[in-house]
Amino acid sequence: MPSRRVLLALAAAAVAAVAALIWIIFSGPSDPPDGFAKTNGRIEAERVDIASKFAGRLKTVLVKEGDLVKAGQVLAALDTAELEAQLKEAEASKVQAEQQLAQAVALVAQRNSELTLASLQLDRSLDLVRKGVTSQEVVDQRQSAKRTAEAAVNSANAEVAVAKAAIEAAAARINRLVVDIDDCALKSPRNGRVEYRLALPGEVLAAGGRVLTVLDLTDVYMTVFFPTSEAGRLRIGGDARVIFDAAPQYVVPASVTFVASEAQFTPKYVETKIEREKLMFRVKLSLPAEMLEKYETVVKTGVPGVAYVKLSEDAQWPPHLAVKLPQ
Repeated sequence: MPSRRVLLALAAAAVAAVAALIWIIFSGPSDPPDGFAKTNGRIEAERVDIASKFAGRLKTVLVKEGDLVKAGQVLAALDTAELEAQLKEAEASKVQAEQQLAQAVALVAQRNSELTLASLQLDRSLDLVRKGVTSQEVVDQRQSAKRTAEAAVNSANAEVAVAKAAIEAAAARINRLVVDIDDCALKSPRNGRVEYRLALPGEVLAAGGRVLTVLDLTDVYMTVFFPTSEAGRLRIGGDARVIFDAAPQYVVPASVTFVASEAQFTPKYVETKIEREKLMFRVKLSLPAEMLEKYETVVKTGVPGVAYVKLSEDAQWPPHLAVKLPQ
């Protein structure tokens, strides 16, 4: 026979279990009031892949999984030794082209001087032949010299144009290489948290190779599903409330930002009303960006919760669904 003390302990345990069951039943979310719909889901966030634009060796990764990052922050970098060598080569080519331009400009001045002299000599020869002092052969020689000088001037001007084009080409190549080197520093396009690190320093990546995955903490939402009778009454921008299982004491505001145009879980086209009532539409409830920015250090994905959505604009949120956020 068990002792009196053991029996009392068993009775106390049974009473505690019954009390816990009653608390679970009556403290959980109640059925939604009229004008509202209730469902459950999990918190998600938009994912951004940080990938390399070029093929190359990963030089460094500056963040760890779970780190908060800011837009524009450098998260990883590729080895740029080859690009930097090409940049120095392009800079040297530009200096060489600039020197060639200076030489070409000096040559143009020389050729113009020669053309001026040839023109003066031709004019004197023409004056002398009119006076009968010189022969027509001399005039012809002077005319040929002038045409040669004109051709030399045109050639020198062409060399100037070629040198200028070489400078522009070198400058364009320098700009491209500078941009390519900058692109080898992989930056976060937005504020968020590092979810996965997919590559380690020393690995050789193909073009488009992923290095990190970042969660955008300014675009957090809960994906839920509603039947036809409720999804048809939702409006984009409509009010919603979310209560997380991990923090049932808080009520978080949200809004309807997406309602799927096609149903899921059942055949795409159905004929009977009974089958139509089984249709479920995917709905996205987005959390306010300004609130997410304030609580970015505690925002987590995958957390389950219960969502309430207003179906009627005239409906008033009951007191227990009033917005309540941590201080």
